[in-house]
Amino acid sequence: MDQQPLLVHLLELRSRLIRVAVGLLLTFLVLFHWSGQIYHLLAKPLLEALPKGASMIATEVTAPFFVPLKVTMLVAFLISLPNTLYQLWAFVAPGLYSHEKRLVLPLIISSVVLFMLGMSFAYFVVFPVVFGFLSAVTPAGVAMMTDIDKYLSFVLGMFMAFGVTFEVPVVVVLLNRMGIVSLAKLREGRPYVVVGAFVVAAVVTPPDVLSQVMMAVPLWLLFEAGIIAAMLVNRKKATLAHDHDK
Repeated sequence: MDQQPLLVHLLELRSRLIRVAVGLLLTFLVLFHWSGQIYHLLAKPLLEALPKGASMIATEVTAPFFVPLKVTMLVAFLISLPNTLYQLWAFVAPGLYSHEKRLVLPLIISSVVLFMLGMSFAYFVVFPVVFGFLSAVTPAGVAMMTDIDKYLSFVLGMFMAFGVTFEVPVVVVLLNRMGIVSLAKLREGRPYVVVGAFVVAAVVTPPDVLSQVMMAVPLWLLFEAGIIAAMLVNRKKATLAHDHDK
């Protein structure tokens, strides 16, 4: 491993952080002109579920300006994420052994991809169903009009919940690879995982059955995918060890 003075590492870290910040800022500036359209795209699942003639509202004076900017910053962060990850990898890679590099890089890439898939699942699958259900059960005489800032908070919470949920395969592979939990124990824990998935879904999703089921079922399936991935990793590790012994 590379043995360098602490000051050198701190200077390198500062340089990498500056590049991350510059990449994020430049992306944000490019997207700034379309901040209104970007927020409209985020709000589309709810707007399409609202009754005819209904719309979203802004209860704070500055919300029409700042809420689209927050959404644009989020999109800029996601778009500039490859640069951010590259800078992170460039900083930590020199201090890793070759076998650690083979493990860390795929984990970083798979974590990001799974988190994006979780957000996409929430946007394209969960939001239309949940908002359609809530619109359908709205009592007569009640106007369903959501504040744009509160909608953003709700959406970000759901994105985070489903993004983290989709990280389950990575967590399972890590626990198994680190020797904390064996494959046999993971299989034995299936009934507890199913129950735990519904408990977690009940806590982090809105209080309706649809959204809870739409989180709990993928959570269980992702756990099964994690077991399969752990089996494949162990098989590859055993094959490499066998070839090395020859």
